[in-house]
Amino acid sequence: MAYIQTLTPAGLTICGGFLVREDFVMTAARCLGSQINVILGIHSVTASEWTQQRIPVLRPIPHPRYNQRNNRNDIMLLQLAYRVRQNEAVRLVALPQTEEMLSPGTQCTVAGWGLTGQNRRAITLQEVQLTIQRDGECHSRFDFYTGQKQICVGDPRERKSTFLGDSGGPLVCSNVAQGIVSYGDRVGTPPAVFTRISSFLPWIRRTMRRFQERTPE
Repeated sequence: MAYIQTLTPAGLTICGGFLVREDFVMTAARCLGSQINVILGIHSVTASEWTQQRIPVLRPIPHPRYNQRNNRNDIMLLQLAYRVRQNEAVRLVALPQTEEMLSPGTQCTVAGWGLTGQNRRAITLQEVQLTIQRDGECHSRFDFYTGQKQICVGDPRERKSTFLGDSGGPLVCSNVAQGIVSYGDRVGTPPAVFTRISSFLPWIRRTMRRFQERTPE
């Protein structure tokens, strides 16, 4: 996981992210700001851990068609200033290879440092198991939800979901990152909406290929 600090007009914002290549972190486009700091290999946001690697961002690359008003195309690549060192705490997260659809009922994992309640921010990385829902669960709650590019996640009968500060983190299903935390309702009630990574594979591959020779070792 990557801990991302972003400076926006509203102040300092916390997001999650994940390493998809040694010089690229994937996150949500909503995490774009005038200043972006990335810390990899982090568990506690208050402790000094030997596993932590603070990497400058060379260039943020939000999806060119990201729409802040309806949250469509909420995906961004952060090209790092140099390649990170992989170790037991810093690993690549696999991406899907094809435009596959997840079946409702599939169990996946989400992690992040977002709020765990009203004004209660997590100090250590939190992890929760969430269930893929039918698109109808999100269509009925969110006006701009589209199942083609988004995933509906989290059983409305359970009190488990993502919340403020979790944006950009990965939805991992069978060791593959299938989604990116995008948005939910204002009080964190499930389900929440995730960006469907498999729908953006051509853009991801094209973007990383375009900039691959521009990162120092």
